[in-house]
Amino acid sequence: MCAQTAVSGSTAAAGRSRQRDEAVDGSLPEVDLHGREARASLSKLVTRLLDHWALSATEQAALLGLSTGSRSTLARYRAGEPLSDSRDLIDRAGHLLGIHKSLRILFPHDRDLAYRWVSQPNARLGGRPVDLMIAHGFEGLLAVRRYLDHQRGR
Repeated sequence: MCAQTAVSGSTAAAGRSRQRDEAVDGSLPEVDLHGREARASLSKLVTRLLDHWALSATEQAALLGLSTGSRSTLARYRAGEPLSDSRDLIDRAGHLLGIHKSLRILFPHDRDLAYRWVSQPNARLGGRPVDLMIAHGFEGLLAVRRYLDHQRGR
């Protein structure tokens, strides 16, 4: 066996070992969300989520921090064009997916309720969660996510 093959084989084995260790200790490999492929996947995920939430195009654009007339941008994201490499947009998408995750944990047997929740009046939030998120922008997203995280921890 040549030296290069031995090095390649040991590097591959080390990589598999590292992946097993990551799986065992619960850590995940780092994902570069600024990479084009990751941002393309993120665009599909977040637009699919917003469609499941049955929000208008204006509401969807506002949640992503886009101008309310950004229908063409939303359509491009829905088709798989990568999200813009903007920290604000990527963070907003992450918080929206975090809200979705919390809702799926809170309502594991009622997917319809998990999808409707953002559009339903909520007395503790003083109205519909989507309205709070739109009115207060990024801080509104954080407030709703913190509220759901608190509900999960009860």
